[in-house]
Amino acid sequence: MENKESEKKTEEKIGFIKKFARFHDKNYKLLLLIPLIILIFCIIYMGVFYSQNNDFIYKDISLTGGTSITINDKINSLDLKQALADKLEDINTREIYDLGTREQIATIIETKTEGCSESEIQQIKTIIENYLGYELIDGENASFECTGSTLSESFYQQLLIAILFAFAFMAIVVFIIFRNFIPSIAVIVSAFADILMTLVLVNLLGIPVSSAGIVAFLMLIGYSVDTDILLTTKVLKREGHLNERIFRAFKTGITMTLTSLLAITFALIIVSSFSNILTQIFMILAIGLGFDLFNTWITNVSILKWYDKRKK
Repeated sequence: MENKESEKKTEEKIGFIKKFARFHDKNYKLLLLIPLIILIFCIIYMGVFYSQNNDFIYKDISLTGGTSITINDKINSLDLKQALADKLEDINTREIYDLGTREQIATIIETKTEGCSESEIQQIKTIIENYLGYELIDGENASFECTGSTLSESFYQQLLIAILFAFAFMAIVVFIIFRNFIPSIAVIVSAFADILMTLVLVNLLGIPVSSAGIVAFLMLIGYSVDTDILLTTKVLKREGHLNERIFRAFKTGITMTLTSLLAITFALIIVSSFSNILTQIFMILAIGLGFDLFNTWITNVSILKWYDKRKK
């Protein structure tokens, strides 16, 4: 009885795979239009965004320069932000919690400043003290950190150069591995789409990106190409029918990506209450892996199938 049920489930699974393969063979070119339209929208959006903001992202004070004040007290960050919004430029507040007890232990205030002069810091300190009703003493109940705009801008430019070099070297390695123009371009386009779509969504959500966020985009390059390289390697081997090769790559690739996505999502939930830096890294990686699923198994698969059929 169990053998018959097992055989029946296997037959149903095979039947579903065959139906989906026939559907995909007929419509893979139409499916390719979906990521193409989204990619065109993203390029247009980033062009408009750059013309309005003179940059590709919303930057936080680690990239624009500013002052960060950590107050060792339980303060409602939303009330604090609303009260000081008209007195401090580009203010951002967040609460810090103890990982074990989940009890608030500090509040961080970030605000944009032109430099790190003593007068600027004293002015900010006075505004906050007037709201709190008590004096802030550096090293006792508070700590002050300041980053100059020139240093932050230089660091930002170096991070962008690092991303460009990483992407360029990734493209060179892909061409060396496959030595075939169309499959190599498919991998590079998919990786580029992952990064661009993630960047657009982060901007649409209005998230100020820190230096840690830029590093997350750098990490995303590696995450983006692994499943694409796996898929392309399987397809170019020509062992068995094309759809069988794609399905074997899909089983392995989807396991890799979902495992990473689940681990990152779990880590995001854990660190969201006490680390803004780690939260942003894991959030960008989670968004990027979501787009990686889309671009690998729709964009890259469609291009490779088109290439394989034309070559035959």
